[in-house]
Amino acid sequence: MEKEVTAIKAQKRNPNRVNIYLDGEFAFGLSRITAAWLQPGRKLTQVEIDKLVNADDHEVAFQQALHFLSYRARSEREIRKNLAAKGFSEAIIDETIEKCKAGNYVNDLEFAGQWIDNRNTFRPRSPKLLKMELRQKGLPDATIDQALEKVTVPEEELAYKAAQSKAERYQLLDWQSFRTKLGNFLLRRGFSYQVAMQAVKQVWQELADHPTSPKTHLNGEIND
Repeated sequence: MEKEVTAIKAQKRNPNRVNIYLDGEFAFGLSRITAAWLQPGRKLTQVEIDKLVNADDHEVAFQQALHFLSYRARSEREIRKNLAAKGFSEAIIDETIEKCKAGNYVNDLEFAGQWIDNRNTFRPRSPKLLKMELRQKGLPDATIDQALEKVTVPEEELAYKAAQSKAERYQLLDWQSFRTKLGNFLLRRGFSYQVAMQAVKQVWQELADHPTSPKTHLNGEIND
């Protein structure tokens, strides 16, 4: 049994979607892309109606994925979780992911590289901690290891950079307190004790050698 398209009206809250009326009654909403070929007077079979609704579900899922990606890069698993939370079926999610991959909107290796570069630039941490973070994002070890292989900055340099970002806050402390606080900070960033202590000593000495260093900062010697 066929139904006739009697009206196509733009939605007030979303100009990119339209409401479809069949036989004079509201039937369902569609994206403008999905409804582009429809016009009043067109008659639809139930099979065609089902295809339209299914196609719209796929389009809505894809647009949701793009919206989710608009804030920052995402891993494949992050997108899957977001779409599942929005109520999309596993089949639609799978197809949406493939569509995103085809458009290079989703690439876990590129995501890992961007994540690592961002961390190393603004909040340095050890490769060990980076790997843990990327695992939490759902990336496989092979992809993470491939991304980490491209990192050319030595771990000691990353620890030193991280130490520098906090050193000024502790510059009035004596050596023991300085070492404890800054050392613990670096350990939380995933650096080994040896690497952390090397960075702490280097930063302490630089602060002590600075001509404007507070005299209170120089009280105390470096004793392991």
